[in-house]
Amino acid sequence: MKVEAKRIIVLLLGFSFFLFPFSSSSAAELKEITRRGYLIVGVKDKLRPLGFRDATGKLQGLEIDLAQRLAQDLLNKPDAIKLEPVANRDRLAVVLEDKVDLTIASVTATASRSRLVSFSSPYYFDGTALVTKEARVQKLGDLTRSKIAVLKGSSTISVVRYLLPVARLVSVDSYQDARLLLDAGEATAFAADASVLSGWVQEYPQYHLLPTLLSAEPLCVVMPKGSQYDDLRRRVNAAIARYSAEGWLQQRIKYWGLPIDTSKVRTQ
Repeated sequence: MKVEAKRIIVLLLGFSFFLFPFSSSSAAELKEITRRGYLIVGVKDKLRPLGFRDATGKLQGLEIDLAQRLAQDLLNKPDAIKLEPVANRDRLAVVLEDKVDLTIASVTATASRSRLVSFSSPYYFDGTALVTKEARVQKLGDLTRSKIAVLKGSSTISVVRYLLPVARLVSVDSYQDARLLLDAGEATAFAADASVLSGWVQEYPQYHLLPTLLSAEPLCVVMPKGSQYDDLRRRVNAAIARYSAEGWLQQRIKYWGLPIDTSKVRTQ
């Protein structure tokens, strides 16, 4: 009954509602994870370049690298990890229901989600980016009066309207529809999440990303709430801080082709 109530709350968050508080989760503490001998992490398996399967079916990507590095550092042995692919709707639920120890699956930290789970320090700032196949388009100003495709009902719309107020926005239902529109010359660019568009240009190299992000949203590790998990949270946050200070995190972000020029990030 307790698990079912938590699942209902997590599902309601998908519609931006929060109904009532609840008791802390029953996830494994660090000492239990250590005794078990491996870390269980929820990840994406169809989101290049954050988490996806290569031609052999092996999971790889920035978030896979981070999960494996955390497992090795927390447990002091290689391959001390079990990766569990999760759907978007279940990314918090699997932590709340003690199915995984952590989730590293393109989760943006928000105030409403923070009532349910704890978040690590950001390991990457995702945000709205623009992709195009036109060589003449190299910067935001080149799109001032252009047609720009946006996903119908997405938060991207308000960001693009703010920064490119006279651009003409064309709503599409999917990434596939956007690509067809660009291929047909009926739109000059497509605005969407930088992480997803990075995977797009890797698959379709005739496209290129503009170097400026239009917004910045912190992607964080999802961890259980409660004082009994303080040690786990401290260790994860300390590790992420160390990866950044040593340059390892930036190197992996660059390796996977993700935008990292945060000095040019522009927010609404």
